[in-house]
Amino acid sequence: MRVAIGSDHGGFELKEYLKSELKNDFDFIDEGCFSKDSVDYPLYAEKVAKEIQNKNADYGIVICTNGIGMSIAANKFKGIRCALCLNESMAFKAKTHNNANVLSLGAENQGRTEALQIVKTFLSTKFSNEERHARRVNIINNFEGE
Repeated sequence: MRVAIGSDHGGFELKEYLKSELKNDFDFIDEGCFSKDSVDYPLYAEKVAKEIQNKNADYGIVICTNGIGMSIAANKFKGIRCALCLNESMAFKAKTHNNANVLSLGAENQGRTEALQIVKTFLSTKFSNEERHARRVNIINNFEGE
């Protein structure tokens, strides 16, 4: 499974930690940033979103200080369903109910160990394909055609 990952300066250390912990399980496409120097987070959300749109990655992870800005930016791209998840339950439901394809994390929202568990849950969970959830995801997808 290929995972595009990107962060701003506030999420840089968490991004590096997650990559190091999961490097044997997933093939990461690191879209930056590559230091703690200040950068504009929307540019990194865009890079991750485009990897998914271009089918170079199966899923994406975006990380900033609180996860909100990255989530907003990623969701501007057609076909992206980005969910800010603060715990494993949210990650599980983001996948089973909403078929999310991008996970947003806030580096200040949880510790590294909890963030790692959120990522593992997100990447290992499948969409339920239950009729009611599929119907709702299709409604959301249709908003993009307007």
